[in-house]
Amino acid sequence: MAIGAGLQKNSSLTALDLQYNQLGDESGKAIGAALEKNSTLTTLYLQRSGLGAGAGKAIGAALETNSTLTSLGLSGCQLGNESGKAICAALEKNSTLTMLDLGGNYLRTEFGKAIGAALEKNSTLSTLNLQNNQLGDECGKAITAALEKNSTLATLDLSNNQLGDESGKTIGVELEKNSTLTSLDLGGNKLGVESGKAIGAALEKNSTLTTLKLYCNQLGDESGKVIGAALKKNDTLNTLKLYSCNLGAESGKAISTALENNSTLTSLELSGNQLGAESGKAIGALLQRNGQACNTGKIDV
Repeated sequence: MAIGAGLQKNSSLTALDLQYNQLGDESGKAIGAALEKNSTLTTLYLQRSGLGAGAGKAIGAALETNSTLTSLGLSGCQLGNESGKAICAALEKNSTLTMLDLGGNYLRTEFGKAIGAALEKNSTLSTLNLQNNQLGDECGKAITAALEKNSTLATLDLSNNQLGDESGKTIGVELEKNSTLTSLDLGGNKLGVESGKAIGAALEKNSTLTTLKLYCNQLGDESGKVIGAALKKNDTLNTLKLYSCNLGAESGKAISTALENNSTLTSLELSGNQLGAESGKAIGALLQRNGQACNTGKIDV
């Protein structure tokens, strides 16, 4: 609580890192109260500090009026749904925050709907981390719908949220039109073949995404072939993570063929799949023909 009291009076500190400090709920509430009065702090990291729901709600209330904070880290703080919704409500009014990390906070369906509504109105947030929150299918759809209206979000981490195949397909459709996202992490989300095909098809049209992570999803060979075909045409993606995606020999051949034409991909991860000997030969032959490793700085198979 002493830190909170200090922040209310301090007029010089611009960055404060309090990660891994087991501060507790009362300290978090004091820090939240301080943010309503402090006018210099721009960066605040409170990750894994055991804040709790009360602290989260206090911080949410502060964000409605705070006009200086640009980066806020709250991952692993045991916030829960009510805190999450309070922060979402603040995002509808806040006009300075550009980075928000809410990963691993037991957020669920109601939060997902709230963050979707917030993203439709917010015009400053550029980086949002929501990993490890078990948001589920409905949340995934709400967030995707918000992306149609949001014009600032560039980096979005939705990994390990059990989004499912329906959300994945919706995201694929949105990626065909979206022109602001540059980095998207969908790893570990129970995405299936239909999701993979929809996202692959989107890559043929999307011209802004540079990093795409689809690792640990059951995409299958059909998805792999569509993604391979997309890589022939896509000229913006530079990082693609497809490890442990149940890809087979057909995917391997399609992707290796695409690499003959692709000149932008610099990092490709394909480990933990069943590409087989023929795919390995095709990739090996390709590497032999191109001393620059197919224009890629890293291929992990």
